[in-house]
Amino acid sequence: MALQHLTDEQVRTWTREQKDRWWLENIYRGDMPQLTIRSGLTGFLLGGILSATALYISAKTGITIGVGLTSVILAFALYRIMHGAGMAQDFTILENNCTQSIATAAGYMVAPMTSSLAAYMLITGRIVPGWQLVAWMVIVSIIGVLLAFPLKRRFINDEQLPFPEGRACGVVLVALYTGQAAAGMFKAKLLAWTAVAAGLYQMLISDGWMKLIQIKLLAMDRWAGLKEAWVFHERLDSYYYALAGKAGAITILGTDIRQLGLRLTIDAAMLGVGGLMGIAIATSCLLGGFVNFAVLAPIMISAGDIAPRVSPTGAVIPLSRAEIVNQWSLWWGVTMMVVGSLVSLLGRPELFKSAWQSIRGKKVAGTDVLRHIELPLWMSGVGIPIFSVLGAWITHEFFGVPWMLAFISLPLIFVLTIICTNSMALTSWTPTGALSKITQFSMGAIDRTNPASNLIPAGMTAEIAGNAANLLSDIKPGYMLGGKPRQQAIGHVIGICAGSLAAVPLFFLLFLPPDANGLRTTATIVSEQFAFPAALQWKGVAEIITKGLNSLPWSAVVSMIVAAICAVVIEVAKLMSGGRFPLSAVSIGLGVVLPPEATLCMWFGALIFWWAGRRNPTPGTKGHTFWVEGCEPICAGLISGSALMGIGNAVVNVMM
Repeated sequence: MALQHLTDEQVRTWTREQKDRWWLENIYRGDMPQLTIRSGLTGFLLGGILSATALYISAKTGITIGVGLTSVILAFALYRIMHGAGMAQDFTILENNCTQSIATAAGYMVAPMTSSLAAYMLITGRIVPGWQLVAWMVIVSIIGVLLAFPLKRRFINDEQLPFPEGRACGVVLVALYTGQAAAGMFKAKLLAWTAVAAGLYQMLISDGWMKLIQIKLLAMDRWAGLKEAWVFHERLDSYYYALAGKAGAITILGTDIRQLGLRLTIDAAMLGVGGLMGIAIATSCLLGGFVNFAVLAPIMISAGDIAPRVSPTGAVIPLSRAEIVNQWSLWWGVTMMVVGSLVSLLGRPELFKSAWQSIRGKKVAGTDVLRHIELPLWMSGVGIPIFSVLGAWITHEFFGVPWMLAFISLPLIFVLTIICTNSMALTSWTPTGALSKITQFSMGAIDRTNPASNLIPAGMTAEIAGNAANLLSDIKPGYMLGGKPRQQAIGHVIGICAGSLAAVPLFFLLFLPPDANGLRTTATIVSEQFAFPAALQWKGVAEIITKGLNSLPWSAVVSMIVAAICAVVIEVAKLMSGGRFPLSAVSIGLGVVLPPEATLCMWFGALIFWWAGRRNPTPGTKGHTFWVEGCEPICAGLISGSALMGIGNAVVNVMM
């Protein structure tokens, strides 16, 4: 089935009524099942599982991974196998599209939990109850859904904007269901076998799984005299230090490299993340980590600007990578990310021009020929005010944001949502980080004393804008394939609920485990395993707003000024070169707050796929099919296998 579309001339000259009528007569397939019970349940379950892996990776890297194509491949393979076994009818192409819409919505629900909400808990020391997290995320996300559908009629129906990521998903669906089923099954097998291999490796390096297998199941402590479970160390240098002892310690300016986080680690999930992010971004992250931990941090430790601290109980807190970041490195890293993202946003004036046109709107002549299948505009007209008031109320009740600030932030959030949606429509890039900082600084200028006043409204910006933009990207393949817009809206809400219900309990399990007395503390959120770089960025901006720069060492202020200048230079060079300049200021800043062992592993993952792609450039060859076309399923398998087994390890430790 060839995808039909309007010509550029038709897009420019036809009215929206003509375009809608053409779509209704030539593309729409109202008789094909879409949001069925099985597609809804499949999307709910896949969304819950994939949101768990997204939470795991986001806590490690600050990157929210997309799960749309992964869910498409998994759902296709699942029902193709069940159909072959006579257990179920094969999925229709629109059922699969609905499933991916639900799963994608669920996957993106983890973003505020590893950014604004985690930053709020870190600053205030208050653990927000799980039910409040679920309620806030669901209500705020529904505002994004209600905003999306009036924008859908303009961006998709009228202007026929590309939404590249959504279009790519539509192309994949067509390929799977019209002649390339074998290729789809091959990718599904790649994903499955890679996930199994990554899961087995993760099991070997997990203390909980090894205790369960060796002590509980095999009882090796009794018949083999095993005193403790054997675990393979993912940090390979552990074996070197075990043999060499203290005499073998490697230092930079007198600081042990282990304190700096400069260790050799094999992390399967980070290999997969690197493969997805590409060599340019991975190299920028590696550069940021190297400059910070191998050069600047040892100098600052030697100068005394980074020093061991004393806790309120009088205990000395030894220097570690996390302590180095919190005391000094965070500030120039955050500056690189914020300035870089803002310059990149301001360097795209077409986004603001398009957003202004969208805000002004234009009168549409004729009748609404799709009113019987579109989400009725009255639902947005009634629902947006109701849910906005509800969102402002829970923001005040749950987080202590003053009523006035909660309401003042809403118009700004709506304008920035339109900018974010324009960006997604043109580039598949959602500048939620930059846009949320606009809200954060704006609200902080009004109220500098309460960190919640800038963190939570900015978190609302990111969540509303992200949901609106991602929903429209999900609707794009449905529009290409003739799906029902109302049913995709319902599916997106199902995904919102699935992601929230799956991710919130997991957040408490992984990052807020109770101590021996059953008490939880926010001190466990950031750890050597989970760096929470996005939350640290939000926390850093909030602290600058509330405390000012006077509380920082002079060297940190100087580093922020230099970082801001470098970020401007890098992003301007990138804009002037048409994107060919290889470095990214945002990625360099991300490398500062990530563990350097993780950035090195991500770089190796990116290098492997980059090198394999260069060696196998010809489509149709085995190497190209495996390494280039199979890059995403391989990386998804590495991530999902490691993440699910890592999550299982946390569950086992709690139960044991």
